[in-house]
Amino acid sequence: MIAVTTRESGKYRLLFMKNQVLRTSNNLGALRLFFAILVILSHSQELIDGNRSREILTRTFGTLSFGDLGVDGFFLISGYLVTKSFLESRSVIDYLFKRTLRIYPGYMVAFLLCVLTVSPFVGGNISSLSITTISKDIILLHPPEVRGAFAGTPHPELNGSMWTIAHEFRCYLLLLAMGLAGFLSKRVILVILTASALALSAIHGNISVWLPWWGSYEHYENHIRFAAIFGCGSLYYLYQDNIRYDWQFAVLFGCGLIALMYSPILAETAVAILGGYVLFWFAFTVRSPILACIGRKVDLSYGVYLYAWPVQKLLLWQDSGISPWQVFIATTVITSLFAFGSWWLVEKPFLNLKVVLSRRSDLRERLRTTVSQ
Repeated sequence: MIAVTTRESGKYRLLFMKNQVLRTSNNLGALRLFFAILVILSHSQELIDGNRSREILTRTFGTLSFGDLGVDGFFLISGYLVTKSFLESRSVIDYLFKRTLRIYPGYMVAFLLCVLTVSPFVGGNISSLSITTISKDIILLHPPEVRGAFAGTPHPELNGSMWTIAHEFRCYLLLLAMGLAGFLSKRVILVILTASALALSAIHGNISVWLPWWGSYEHYENHIRFAAIFGCGSLYYLYQDNIRYDWQFAVLFGCGLIALMYSPILAETAVAILGGYVLFWFAFTVRSPILACIGRKVDLSYGVYLYAWPVQKLLLWQDSGISPWQVFIATTVITSLFAFGSWWLVEKPFLNLKVVLSRRSDLRERLRTTVSQ
């Protein structure tokens, strides 16, 4: 565990305590839900005819879509929170167990619902699937695929949003590797690695490696992109006591972000660095009891992200003449209901296992201490 360095003077000790209080009550839950809804907004236009150029943000800047912005926001927040989780974990097993419980249960249920419930309704041939194929796809966090599902429609994937989930989990593993290598305590190394990934992503550098066990090339462009953004979020956590969040800087960085959004090369880098500052400034300094409550006891963001795509596709399957705004509103409402179910029936029960096992671990530790004494 990394100890945050503070000077012995009362001034710096007070600053540290202030930052800790500031980060206890925050708007990160509200932001995650907001980013999930941004993805719905982006897809509501594109899924109708496959024409991304008419998406609102793409039409404005010609670079990123609201979907890209939402996913990047997710990875920034994830980098921040998962780094915190890693540093507070008792062991590697504890860390991996917590990360697995957060990702796999909700993903698995959404995967199976898409395959077994949605696909037969939209022309999918589930008889072509085997238990082995389904199990492998779930373990590797692949999006669900069923031959014939949504055939003849733009973006016929059963759940086109789920492709980022595997990248999320890979970032967890990458952070673990960085931590075990000692790079989290030597922050400058992580800065160099993240800056290099951002630069490579900015020039759209694509690294392809032949994997004989897959019989194909694995393309690493998105791996680099998400690792870079996740790394930025991680650095915002590691340097949290060196960063001053001020509304004037937020306005300045926000203006810089808007200007750089017109650049195909620098847009995503600007989101990761300048947008990251604006994001965490909003999360930690905008005081709102309502925003701070969102996601604290009921976190809908993951469920909204998991179920939005199939709901949108089903709405368009039933009524191809529906407008983008109707798709957006209906999807947001319907998906929220699925997200509630996912949270209460799947995600929360599994997350509670962390608390149970943590208590048992504490009890065993106390018993060992008592016996040794």
